[in-house]
Amino acid sequence: MILVHIQQISTSQILIQSASSLATQLQKSFGVLSFVDNDELILVRENELKAFFSGLNLPAAKIFVRHSKNNTVSDVCEELEALFLFIQLSDSNSKSIRSGLNVCMDLRIPYILFKDSFTQLDMTKVILPIGFLEEEMEKAQFASAFGRFCGSEVKMLLANDYGTKAATNAERMSLLFDKFEFKFTIHKASKDSFKVEKEAIQVAANIHAGIIIVSASRDYGLDDIIFGPKEYHVVKKSPIPVLLVNPRGDLYALCD
Repeated sequence: MILVHIQQISTSQILIQSASSLATQLQKSFGVLSFVDNDELILVRENELKAFFSGLNLPAAKIFVRHSKNNTVSDVCEELEALFLFIQLSDSNSKSIRSGLNVCMDLRIPYILFKDSFTQLDMTKVILPIGFLEEEMEKAQFASAFGRFCGSEVKMLLANDYGTKAATNAERMSLLFDKFEFKFTIHKASKDSFKVEKEAIQVAANIHAGIIIVSASRDYGLDDIIFGPKEYHVVKKSPIPVLLVNPRGDLYALCD
């Protein structure tokens, strides 16, 4: 299921259309999630959502309204076995972005903080920045899915590092992509692994890409807590959606 967390119904049309279109391309069901402050408002919100959807020419969506005190976004995603999550940013200020990232820290699925200012999601071109960390490989499966099911052209932006780890990640991703029939290319970035995601924003603008895939931080250091993690700055500056992938700690083990 492609799940959308709506905060402001009246400004969510582009978000809903984007998520519904992606669900159709990926051949998945489509659901809408909304939270209310008390049980008496659940039926009211359900009726509001049904009325809103009745005015849209879209495939039927499953509607889920939950009490905010008894449910978390992560819990609902696991319960519904969601594959992707869109979260509406009706206000894309710094506080809202930080709040959205905090809500998603425990997610085991990719997610997009979707600003109300975005146009409809265009999957024609996907930007995939590649750094030296081993968790970069987790992004490959989603880029591959977009290439296979959405007809996306994947442009890999390889960090300009002195070492070979980023290049090794790119090579491993290429081996995966070669198994399927979609177009992908590798371009050498001018920035290193610490800044390649920011460069991806400019590259995306230059080639009119529709989405950037970025690995979220595994842990927050002091600078991340004070100034915001790297994904905060990418989401804040990007004029197009950013698909964030949380590193899976259970996929890595210490070696002797």
